[in-house]
Amino acid sequence: MAFPGKLQVRSLLVFWLFVLSAVAYLDRTNISIAGAQISEEFGLGNVRLGWIFSAFLIGYCVSQIVAGWLATRFGPRRVLTFGVLWWGVFTAMTAAISPKIGGALALLIAIRFSLGVGEAVIYPASNQLVARWIPVEERGRANGWIFAGVGAGAGLTPPLLTWIIVHHGWRASFWFSAVVGVVAGLVWYLIARDTPEEHPMVSPAELAHIQQGITISRSEPETALGKAHAPSIAWARLFKSREVLALTLSYFSFGYVAWIFFAWFYIYLAEARGLDLKSSALYAMLPFLGMTIASPTGGMANDWISRRYGLRWGRCGVGVVSLALAGVLLWFGPTVASAQLASVMLAAGAGVLYLAQSSYWSVSADIAGRQSGVMSGMMNMGAQLGGAVTASLTPVVATRMGWSASFRISAALALMGAVAWLFVDPKKTLDAAE
Repeated sequence: MAFPGKLQVRSLLVFWLFVLSAVAYLDRTNISIAGAQISEEFGLGNVRLGWIFSAFLIGYCVSQIVAGWLATRFGPRRVLTFGVLWWGVFTAMTAAISPKIGGALALLIAIRFSLGVGEAVIYPASNQLVARWIPVEERGRANGWIFAGVGAGAGLTPPLLTWIIVHHGWRASFWFSAVVGVVAGLVWYLIARDTPEEHPMVSPAELAHIQQGITISRSEPETALGKAHAPSIAWARLFKSREVLALTLSYFSFGYVAWIFFAWFYIYLAEARGLDLKSSALYAMLPFLGMTIASPTGGMANDWISRRYGLRWGRCGVGVVSLALAGVLLWFGPTVASAQLASVMLAAGAGVLYLAQSSYWSVSADIAGRQSGVMSGMMNMGAQLGGAVTASLTPVVATRMGWSASFRISAALALMGAVAWLFVDPKKTLDAAE
C-alpha cells in the first residue's frame, strides 16, 4: 500500500525525525529554563548548576560512538524507540528528586548523565536512516528539516515551560516533557522501518527512486537484525581519516557555540541584561527561532549549490561561510548597550551557525555510507564535548571576566570551526567493503 498523492514515506519519516529532534531538545533544555528554581530549591548556584548541565553532555558525548554502532547493528527504528523511552524515564526521575534526600546534587548529576547516554542515539540513528532512505541529492534538505527540530524544540521550550513553571511549578514541566517523549517514541516505532525495502507503504516508484539515489552498496544488505548481518566497521580508516578528524574538530566548535545558547542564554538575559522571567522567556526564543529557520534553509542551499558546483562547494562552502559569520555576530553582539538589540544580534549568530548543521550530517553520510551511524557518532562526540566545556566554563568566565568574554571565546571557536571545514573533501569516502 502506498500513500496517496505525492506524499512519500521517506518524507513522513523525516518529519517524525524532526518531531523526535524537537522532543530531544525539549528534554535537554528544560533544565536551563527551570534552572533558577532548581538552583534556589537545592541551594546550588550557577557553578554547581553548570555541573548538572555538563553531566548531561558528558553522558551524551561518551556514548556517541556506541550509539552509532548500535544504530548500525540493530537499525534506527529499534534504537531510536528504546532511546526515546529511556529519555522519558530519566526526565521523570529528575522531577522525582527531593532536596531533602542526602546527596541530591550527586543524584541530579547521575540522572542527567544517564539522560545524556540515552539521548546519544538520536542523531547517529537519524543519520543511519538518512543514509539508507534518502538519495544523495535530497540529504541536505532532509537533514535541514531534522535539525530544524532542534530550534523548534528549544525555541518552544522557554514560553511553554515558563507557563507551566509559573502555574504548576518546575517539576510539572519535567513530567510534561517525559509524557511527550514517550508518546513520540511509540509513534516512531509504529511508522518506521530500517530500510525502504521493509516498509509496506513504500511504492515501487519510490523504492526505485531511493535505490537509484543512495550510495550504499546493496551487495551487503543493511536490514534489521536477523535478516542480514551488520556491515563491518573500518575503525582504522575512521580514526585516521583527515575528513573525519576535521569534521570532529569543527563540530566541537559548533557544539561549544550552540550550547552557550541552550544552557546559558536564558540566564544571561536575566542576569546580565536585567530582563524579568517573562521577558527572558520571550527573547530566549529568538536564537532557536533562528535555528529553526536556518536549518532547512541551509539544507536547501547545500543541495542547490552541490547540484550546480559540486559537493565541495555545497557541503563545505556553506559550513565555512556560516561559522565565519556566526563568529562575527557573537563577537560584537554582547557589546551592544540595548538588551533587545543584543538579543537580536546574538540570535542571528545562532541562526547563521545552524545554516551549517545539515552540511555536517550530509557530508558524514556522503563519506561514510554504510558506516554513517558510527562516523556521525564520532563527529557528534566532538560537538558534545564542546558543549560540556561551555556548560561548565561559561559561568566561570562570566563571573571572572564578564559575559562578553564568554561570547567572545565562542566567537573565536566559531572561526576555528570555519577553518577546519577547509580540510574536508566530501568525495573521499570510507568503504569497509573495499
